[in-house]
This record gives sequence, C-alpha cells and structure tokens, in this order.
Amino acid sequence: MGNCCGTPATPGGKNRRRKQKPNPFTVAYNSGPAPPSGRPGLVVLRDPTGRDLGARYELGGELGRGEFGITYLCTEVATGDKYACKSISKRKLRTPVDVEDVRREVEIMRHMPSHSNIVSLRAAYEDEDAVHLVMELCEGGELFDRIVARGHYTERAAAAVTRTIVEVVQVSECG
Repeated sequence: MGNCCGTPATPGGKNRRRKQKPNPFTVAYNSGPAPPSGRPGLVVLRDPTGRDLGARYELGGELGRGEFGITYLCTEVATGDKYACKSISKRKLRTPVDVEDVRREVEIMRHMPSHSNIVSLRAAYEDEDAVHLVMELCEGGELFDRIVARGHYTERAAAAVTRTIVEVVQVSECG
C-alpha cells in the first residue's frame, strides 16, 4: 500500500517541492490595519461600510442561494429591524472579472434612486472570507417565480406588470 498523502518521489530519490505561487488577485487593504489573520487577502470593496458585520447585525436563516453566495435573514441588533444579507464567498471569486462584477453590483446599488420597487442597499461589509451586502428585505419573492406560478396573465394584468418594470427602468436611468 502506498501513502496517499505523501509527495511523489522524483527520479533522484528526493522529494521535489513546487515553489508556492502568489495569488494574482491578492492586494492589500487601502487603509486600516491588516485583516485579523495577519496576512492581507483579496480586497473586493473599495469603500466598505466596515469589516465586522456581527457588530451591528445578526444573521438568521437562509433565504436563498446563488452562484457566488447565500442570502440570509439579517436583524439589526440595536433596532430589531429585519433585512436581507447577501454574503458572497471570496473563494468563489476566481477571476478579476468576478471581483469586478461584485464591485460593480455594489456601486450600482449605492447609486440607485429610492423607489418602492427597487431594493435599497443599507450597508456593504467585507471581511477576510466574504463580502456582505445588507439590503432591504423583500418578502414577496422573485417576479419571475410569481409569473411562472400564475401561469398566464390577462392583457390588463400583463400591462400592469410591464408598466411597473418600465417605471423602474425609467427612474433608474434618470436617477
């Protein structure tokens, strides 16, 4: 039986170790102390609200799951107000494009105008392992799921949904 955890021997009988390559996506934080681990890690947000989400919010049960992260019910400790917290795992951000997509999502959400049909971003935290986006909690579910569940729409009902979508697009372009 061989040792499944050992490094394969090279022809000269010596084990040859590969030199550790640096992570090309690793950059130091722009300001402030190094992360708690003592080694600088991947930095996604240029201007986070903070690095300690737990100091202000308490995460609850899972609300949903996506390609890069999980959305949790989130409660503000001081007020008891409920929010949604989308936690994006840094391990899933494998390319510079992935990192830029998260940055762009946060910047777009920060600049969206206030509107009853647009989810508002409350805060954006970043720690060593993840980016956490604290957002308005929308308990009605996704529009697509509601359309599929309903099956078919009358022309009047479809016009009302389309009107809402167009209003949101118009507000977001002008805002």
